[in-house]
This record gives sequence, structure tokens and C-alpha cells, in this order.
Amino acid sequence: MNAQTMKSIRILATFLVLLTGAAVARAAPTAPSAPAARPGAPPLLIDLNAFEARKKKAVLSDGVTLAYLQMGDPSGPPVVLIHGYTDSARDWVPMLPYMPKRYRLILVDIRGHGQSSKPECCYSRYDFAYDIKLLLDKLHVRKADIVGHSLGSIIAQTFAENWPQRTRKVVLISSTGGRPACGPKKAPQFDFEAQIRALKEPLKADSPFMIAWWDSPTPVNADFIRREREDAAKIPLRVWIAVLDQGLSFSNLGGSLARLTAPTLLIWGSKDPIMGPEDRATLRAGLPHAQVKIFDGLGHNPFWEQPRAVADEIARFLAERT
Repeated sequence: MNAQTMKSIRILATFLVLLTGAAVARAAPTAPSAPAARPGAPPLLIDLNAFEARKKKAVLSDGVTLAYLQMGDPSGPPVVLIHGYTDSARDWVPMLPYMPKRYRLILVDIRGHGQSSKPECCYSRYDFAYDIKLLLDKLHVRKADIVGHSLGSIIAQTFAENWPQRTRKVVLISSTGGRPACGPKKAPQFDFEAQIRALKEPLKADSPFMIAWWDSPTPVNADFIRREREDAAKIPLRVWIAVLDQGLSFSNLGGSLARLTAPTLLIWGSKDPIMGPEDRATLRAGLPHAQVKIFDGLGHNPFWEQPRAVADEIARFLAERT
């Protein structure tokens, strides 16, 4: 074999190696990329995996197991944080770094959510509130500030109405005093109830409904939202429906507000698609002495969108002398 032939063979072999490598590279699956942060989203300052790993579980005397965790000063004034429908204690992660370190923060996965048990029944606002009372008994907390968001705000209201001696102050975020009994019925901007009743199992975290359910008018951390959707998809559909029928029934919600005597702060985002102006008006009418803060341009979860500003408002209110 002459030199020219040997050279041609080497060139051909090199070409085949390069061609094969290119084909393998095209066929090899690419690793999934991390969710891209939406421009302008507030940074998460708490590791989400470490946060979940800190949760403990308490078996209550009513048979329910609640997952919870505590942050801040163990000997400081206790502040209970109650999340909303289909959320978990992670709900508060964006805001936590901006809360004063002197507080003893108690964060709960309410029944049916997160790492807490998911019983066949019962999901009324009274069931949720009684769980909070039993957890505080177990933690030897005699009196606390109660902060709730959405469904959690209804639980906070119910707790304060039924155990006023255990309640120092109340913060209700994205809440309502119930739908007006009279007057024209205005269709909600986001008719979540009808869409939830149309859901089928298995629930899919990336379905159009889930994406709309977790949408926000301003940027929120993408990994945080992804985890919220994935956890919500793991909640049994029977729990979604039970909470919708029982815990989110607004009948008699405004009728008991007179029993909420603790100093109260009401917080909304002006672009909340779920709790519109009519929903806010009933709560303001039922709590005429409450302080009110509306964050312009924010949605149903203002403490995800502007966590520092919302934390500052809550801290200011809790620190005020009564």
C-alpha cells in the first residue's frame, strides 16, 4: 500500500469518526435546563429543599397530623402564618427573609395540603381553625399574632372569632367578608370554581389550568412557582373539591365578623383576580376599624411579588402599640 493510499484511508477514517460523533451528539438527550427566572422576579433567599427538610409533624388530638416548622427567635413573640388553598407552608418563603428575626414564626401545612394528612373529611373553616388551636396547644403557645392568606385568611378570621383570648393581632391577606347578598352578580375575573369542578385525575402540574392558577401580574421566581404547581397536583382531587365546598363557602362569613375584636390589618393587591372590589368591600364593612393596605399593581399573592414591602407592612402593624 503506497503512501498516498495510506493518507486517503486516514482522512476517510477521521471523517467517519467526526460524522459518527455528530450523529451521537444529535441523538443524545439533553439534560433539562433549570427554569429560567422571569426578568425582575424577586430573588429567593431561602433554599427550598432545606426549607422542606426543616418540617416536623404533630399528631393532634383530633387525629390529624399537621406538618409545621418554626423560624426566628424561639423565645420571641409567636406569629402563626397560614397559607392559602392548594398551597403549603412554602407559600411564605419569598417573604420570610424580610420578617424581623425577633419573632417566633410558626408555619403550618393545613390539613389536606403539603406534608399534612389528607383525611376523607372534614374541611370547613372551623375544622382548619381548630387544627391551628390544637397545634398551638401542643407547642404551648398561649397567645399569638395570626397571619393568613386567602383560604388561610378565612382560617385566621375563624380562629380569632372563636379564640379571642388566644389572639393578639390579625393580618388578613387577599381576603373577603363574603359575597354581597343582594345586587347584581358580577362574574369573577377568574372563575376558578367552575374550572376546578371540571378537573380530572391525574392532575397535571403543567396543564393550562395550573399555569393560570399560579399566574401573577408581576414576575415571581420560576422554580418556586414550578414547585407550587407540582405540590398542588399531588393533592387528591377529592380534597380540592371538599375545600371548595366547605372551607371556601362564603355563607355566614360576614355575619361572624363582629366577633373578631383583635386589631386587624387587611392587605390586597389591586389586580387580584379572585378577590375583587365587591369581595373587599364586604370585609371592610364588617371590620370598619381595621387598617387597610392595597398594593397597586399586585395580584392575589402580593408577598410573592413584593415580599420586602409586604413584610415591612406586616412588621409595622405587629409592632404598633395597641
